[in-house]
Amino acid sequence: MKHLLFTISLLTSLFLTAQTTVSGTVTDPSGVPIPGANIYLEGTYDGASSTDTGSFSFTTSETGQQILVVSFLSFETFTLNGTVNQMQDLKITLKEDVNSLGSVILNAGTFSAGDNSKASVLTPLDIVTTAGAAGDYIGAFQTLPGTSTVAEDGRLFVRGGDANEANVYIDGLRVFQPFSATANNIPTRGRFSPFLFKGTNFSTGGYSAEYGDALSSVLLLNTIDQPEQEKTDLSFISVGLGVGNTQKWEKNSLSINAFYLNLKPYQEVISQRVDWIKPFESLSGEAVYRHQFNNGLFKLYGGLNYADFELIQEDINIPEGVNFGLTNRNLYLNASYKGELGNDWTLATGVSFANDHNDIKIEDTNIDSDDNSAHIKVKLRKRFSNRFKLNFGIEQFIGDFKEDVNATTFGNFQSSFNNNSTAAFGEANIFFNKKLAMQVGLRGTHNSLLDITRISPRASLAYKIAEKSQVSLAYGDFYQAPQQDVLKYNSSLDPEKSSHFILNYLYQNDGRTLRAEAYYKGYDRLVKFDTELPEFGSNYSNNGDGYAAGLDLYWRDNKSFKNFEYWASYSYLDTKRDYRNYPERATPNFAAKHNLSLVGKYWVQDWKSLISTTYNFASGRPYTDPNTPDFLGSKTKTFNSLNMSWAYLISQQKILFVSVSNVLGFDNVFNYQYANTPNVSGNFARRAIRPTADRFFIIGFFWTISDNKTDNQLDNL
Repeated sequence: MKHLLFTISLLTSLFLTAQTTVSGTVTDPSGVPIPGANIYLEGTYDGASSTDTGSFSFTTSETGQQILVVSFLSFETFTLNGTVNQMQDLKITLKEDVNSLGSVILNAGTFSAGDNSKASVLTPLDIVTTAGAAGDYIGAFQTLPGTSTVAEDGRLFVRGGDANEANVYIDGLRVFQPFSATANNIPTRGRFSPFLFKGTNFSTGGYSAEYGDALSSVLLLNTIDQPEQEKTDLSFISVGLGVGNTQKWEKNSLSINAFYLNLKPYQEVISQRVDWIKPFESLSGEAVYRHQFNNGLFKLYGGLNYADFELIQEDINIPEGVNFGLTNRNLYLNASYKGELGNDWTLATGVSFANDHNDIKIEDTNIDSDDNSAHIKVKLRKRFSNRFKLNFGIEQFIGDFKEDVNATTFGNFQSSFNNNSTAAFGEANIFFNKKLAMQVGLRGTHNSLLDITRISPRASLAYKIAEKSQVSLAYGDFYQAPQQDVLKYNSSLDPEKSSHFILNYLYQNDGRTLRAEAYYKGYDRLVKFDTELPEFGSNYSNNGDGYAAGLDLYWRDNKSFKNFEYWASYSYLDTKRDYRNYPERATPNFAAKHNLSLVGKYWVQDWKSLISTTYNFASGRPYTDPNTPDFLGSKTKTFNSLNMSWAYLISQQKILFVSVSNVLGFDNVFNYQYANTPNVSGNFARRAIRPTADRFFIIGFFWTISDNKTDNQLDNL
């Protein structure tokens, strides 16, 4: 018994002597104690929490080399690798976690930039329930600040730039013909269904070095990674029919959609200002296949669109009008992969391809064109820490354009060119702390057709001035090759250039967003020619220049009123440019000084209805009156449009939908066409260029058939 007691006493003594005390204090960067921090030795149960004074102490029987871990919410986890007997009276300072809620956002010039960005971005539901957008994502984005209302065109005009200065990307890959084919003064639409996308990022300037060949803006569309369930969607509307189906397997999914559009029923009911010989008709189909790998996701998208129409366009110089017919076929393929490589490396790569064929007839002139384009891209991302991330990559653009013109007046003319370019880019995100962050990048591009290399620096800086608000600055140089209508006649020009300077203020609090942004854009090396339109014998140069300056305001609120959300955007624009065939600097016809959009959406529970209203206003746009000596010196009257839609929930998965644009029938005038010669009084007669119809309406029935029988068809409007 004595031996047993002696053994127990010896073991107890040895155990107590093997205990080591780990101690210290935990503070923030200002020296303020952090209570409640979790401190422990990795892989053990030995640890403690810090007290109100930030101090901690615990004992451990571990010996030798160990890893001490200190963690606390909103701070970066701290680790110390050392011997246990050295872990006494430690002074530990935790750094703020720059990825936590409330951190600064890099957002100047864009509605989404940087990892933490949560600035306003339109969701698919926003797009399809915005009255007047008619389910078109481009129409919905025209309610955001920085855009100009150019209703006779339908494309994006951003901050004094024309529509050719904005590019569209899907999953980081270029879309070469994002809009459906149309005729002069008849608005186009985007080619893609908004429900392909989980999110949309709209940059109105100062965008990332990852993107180039756009002087004004980029629109980034990101497709859905994986659908939630299998379902079938049926659409019956006054101008077409649609069907869609989604299937899921263990690691695969496939979504297929098809839509037939025919505007004849609408044109039979609503009086038209255009003499339609064959009303607009189109058939489109798209499919998305997805495969989930262990460490990545592969997506393959394919879309095919066919459109056909013929009309007589009014022309003041041709009493009988101009016969115009167009048949367009567009194929777009997009394959992308994004996955983890380990050690905080991420790979994003893909390729897009487009074939666009046009068969155009203008009186006795026939034009056949083929445009084949491809984009190949590889991007790597390395996360060194929460405070430093690096993106870099290379990409190749391939373009092959051919056009054959046959006319009785001059015979046959053929033109073609290959517009290829190679680009490399690198960009770093640096978060100094939760209040201050910077993004710096560089892009280099070599265009083989022009045989010119250009380097573009990009930078942005953001500082959090209060808990809910921040200010940002952005700068960047942007280059863009001359447009197709010029390159087919001349390939010895320089790229056009713009430089962006942006100051941004952002306030976000509980569903409310206020955004104010001032900017200045300087244009240089713009393409000029000395004929009305680019021709084979025109004299071309890069002697054009210009500027655009303005202020954009945006307010969105979905919390103040029950079942009601709204946003308001206002843009002030001061711009002049000397380009194309302009004889001097002037404000172009597409630029209105003031643009205002008010959007409201109200869910009426008793009526099971979503009611949406949009009001658009734009001040008069410049035009040239040959009866006066001034170039672009006159202005049209203001543009006004009140649009409304009503969605009635018949049942959980069946909806009746009615949408009417320009409800009040405002008589909008976009521009004027003048006679080539004066009349007997010495004055040039004119005709107003108006919408093809004062109103556009849609009546539709939408039905979803799904496994859970709870999918709400409001998501498909």
